[in-house]
Amino acid sequence: MIEKPIQTVGQAVNPEVNTVPLSIIVPTLNEQQTIETCLSHLQSMRNLGVEVIVSDGGSADRTPEVAKSFVDELVCSEPGRARQMNAGAAVANGKYLLFLHADTKMPSDFSLTSLGEGQLGKSQWGFFPVKLSGSAWPFRVIETAINLRSRATGIGTGDQVMFIRSGLFHRVGGFADIPLMEDLEFCRRLKVICRPTLAEGFVVTSSRRWEQQGICRTVLKMWRLRLAYFLGASPHNLVKQYYL
Repeated sequence: MIEKPIQTVGQAVNPEVNTVPLSIIVPTLNEQQTIETCLSHLQSMRNLGVEVIVSDGGSADRTPEVAKSFVDELVCSEPGRARQMNAGAAVANGKYLLFLHADTKMPSDFSLTSLGEGQLGKSQWGFFPVKLSGSAWPFRVIETAINLRSRATGIGTGDQVMFIRSGLFHRVGGFADIPLMEDLEFCRRLKVICRPTLAEGFVVTSSRRWEQQGICRTVLKMWRLRLAYFLGASPHNLVKQYYL
């Protein structure tokens, strides 16, 4: 494993000066059980010059302690996924920023060509098609529906590992400081500028939410919350329903 200096809190970098090709930003909150596996899979990318940043929202467990040996930057942030991702982006040095959940795994053959870099760098932002980790057949239906919906609408979710050119991220002001639906809000703003790229390869995200809360119940709740958001409901009200 390569050792690089760790920064607890950093200053925002000049978004037009990029010293590495890609920064992977992982927002965490009490992810002790998953963070080592997540970060271990990224070490081969670090050896190729990719920067890995964990932005922790005040974990009560050993998440920061476990993470610090696997990352280039460890940022302490106020809790909230949008705030944490913005805090990570503020210290990132990558030409691209990629936002990875701790329970999601990148494609095994991932490279910068997956982001469109091999196509003369035409990709401005986008996300990946997703697979769910569960083996039950309903998960195949759910992941297919997610991928068809995101391809048709140009709106992805955080589970689909969103990426964006650093300069564009800073020009649009990053993620909105809202407690829920920050990924959908971000995509809606970016769609006005250009269509997203659907990256190569599938990311695999944990199906634990569906398994713990029930497949049908979780699907119905998420569709209901998204519909309410698109009809104008406040994320500050919706987040209360999300955690019921």
